[in-house]
Parts: sequence; C-alpha cells; structure tokens
Amino acid sequence: MAGRLKTIGEETGARIVFKSSYDKANRSAGDSFRGPGIEEGLDILAAVKAKTGLPVLSDVHEPSQAELAAKVLDVLQIPAFLARQTDLITAAAATGKPVHVKKGQFMAPEDMSHVVAKCRAAGNENILLCERGTSFGYHNLVVDMRSFPIMRSLGYPVVYDLTHSLQLPGAGTETGGLKQYAPILARAAAATGEVDGFFLEVHDAPDRALSDRATQLDVATVPELVRSLLALSAVARS
Repeated sequence: MAGRLKTIGEETGARIVFKSSYDKANRSAGDSFRGPGIEEGLDILAAVKAKTGLPVLSDVHEPSQAELAAKVLDVLQIPAFLARQTDLITAAAATGKPVHVKKGQFMAPEDMSHVVAKCRAAGNENILLCERGTSFGYHNLVVDMRSFPIMRSLGYPVVYDLTHSLQLPGAGTETGGLKQYAPILARAAAATGEVDGFFLEVHDAPDRALSDRATQLDVATVPELVRSLLALSAVARS
C-alpha cells in the first residue's frame, strides 16, 4: 500500500505521509481488530519508511508511548477523543516531532487554541490541527466549513480528515459510514482555500479491511480525487 501511495504522490505532485495504526485503541466492540501493538507496529512502519522514503505517522494513546514512537514516527498523532488530554499532548510535543491533533467531535474549532497553547508550552511549534466532523445527535457527524478558517486563524496548518468525518459512529458493533459522499465533501473543503492537507483512509480491497471498512476509499480512485483537490485548492488560494 505504501508503494502505491508513493507512486500516486509522484504522479500527482502531492506530498504523501503514510499513516497506519500500531493500535486501534478506540473500537466500537471489545473484540474488534486492534493491530499488532506498539513494538511490532513501529518495526513495520520503520520498514515502510526505509523502503519507500515516505514519512510515517501513527497515533499515540498514552504519554508513555510518545518517546518510543518518536524514534520511528515523523509525525505523532493525537486521536480526537484524546484531544483534551494535557499529559498526552505535552508528552507528544516534548519529543520535538510535529504533532497532528484531531479536533474532538465534541469540541468547537476555537477550542483548539488550548491544544496549540499546550504544544507551545512544551516548546513545540510544529503543530497540525485536524477537522474530523462534529457529533450531530446520535450516530452522525457533520462538517462545518467554518471550522477550517477558524482553526487556520490560530496560525497553524489545517488538515481535513475526510474519511473519518463520514463515519456513522457507534451504531452496532462496527462503525458505519457514508463514503459515497467523500468526493463532495473533499471538494467543498478544498474550495474554502483554508485546508492545507487531507487525511484519507485507503485500501486496495475496502470490503476486506479489518478497520473502518465502511469509509475506506478504494486506492484506485485516489489519484483522480487528489488531482481535483490540488486544482481546487490552487484556484481557491489564487
């Protein structure tokens, strides 16, 4: 998969960061697939980086994981449900690596100013702020396009987590989703001119994915989508 993504980057001119989780700690059901764990997972990500040259990113869930993860990862990610965990954010920022923080589904975009302050207090200005939808009643998320300029006004790049924002979380034992709307929301976000990057879950056989299969995009559709987003962003920013 990393090889496919590297090729897509070369073909489209997009800068690709490879993301995969060594532990999917936030699962709907206790027996859901979680991954290989931090040690084996970081070994795999190190091999991906060595083989492809792509920078790699993964989630950290506890402060104790940050130092070990930073030995391999180029970017440390704070999951949305942990976006207010001060000790975790501080530990990740203290590594000096770029920190990608997903806005909690329960947070307003301006609340991310506190995340920025925590990272800066730890001596880290390499901050990425991520929009991944806001809870709208039970089992539904919406994306408020105002969120992008509000978060960008904090002075740091903004990433749109497209596929997670299309989830129908918590409905049953496996999270559902509405990935048919992915191109529409992605283009709308790009057209704001306020989005610096896109987070996409992709798979070569989405129906067999062990995690988030309802929102995984077929990797074969990604080049066309990336080209359209790059073009829209360029027009919006010109």
